[in-house]
Amino acid sequence: MVNSRDAFLERVRKAVASGNRAGIAHPLPERNGVGYQGGGPDPLSSFQNEWTLAGGQFQLLPDAHAARAKVLDLIHAHQARKILLGRDPLVLTLNLREFLQGHGVEIVAWSEPEALATGENEAVAYASGSAEPFFAADIGISGVDYLIAETGTVVMRSSPNQPRSISLLPPVHIALAERRQLVPDLFDLFEQLGTLPSCLTLITGPSKTGDIELRLVTGVHGPGTVHVLMLDS
Repeated sequence: MVNSRDAFLERVRKAVASGNRAGIAHPLPERNGVGYQGGGPDPLSSFQNEWTLAGGQFQLLPDAHAARAKVLDLIHAHQARKILLGRDPLVLTLNLREFLQGHGVEIVAWSEPEALATGENEAVAYASGSAEPFFAADIGISGVDYLIAETGTVVMRSSPNQPRSISLLPPVHIALAERRQLVPDLFDLFEQLGTLPSCLTLITGPSKTGDIELRLVTGVHGPGTVHVLMLDS
């Protein structure tokens, strides 16, 4: 008589033998267009419309100078005191840390332990293994991986340089993006990703819930305000 443990192990052996291993993504069967909506004739407009309908804020900016200026304007508009800054490539390219510090903004930067000994400016408070800076920050600023035009969705992969807490814990989230990161449809996203990461966050507007008396409340489980600043370059 085969017990449940032996049966389970046998299924695992068969799965491994057939090629199912961690890190391997098998191609999906052909859908013949079923379920595909696309981003329409103008994916940028589609994204903007869907994103704003979901309650998000959107701004298309011509260059890096305009992006930095808009970030500073939003910080002042929200009367933010502490800014949680990710280390996404676009954030680094814009030199946001140096720019904001030059305007007297207090930056809380998440960093890996080995970065603690790099002699960074003392105005930057580092945190390693603690969630306290995420809760203390008034605004989280991050990059994105992709934008989905069909649904108006921001896609972010978690990484040591950009933990998902940056986009989930501060009451305001500013997501910096480039136009080239726009994909038409959710199905296009999975083709771009290939193997799925361990944590993928899909953000469509600010956090919402209708659990209590079926009344829609914003900002309960995440940011109540989300801005997408897109560089048109």
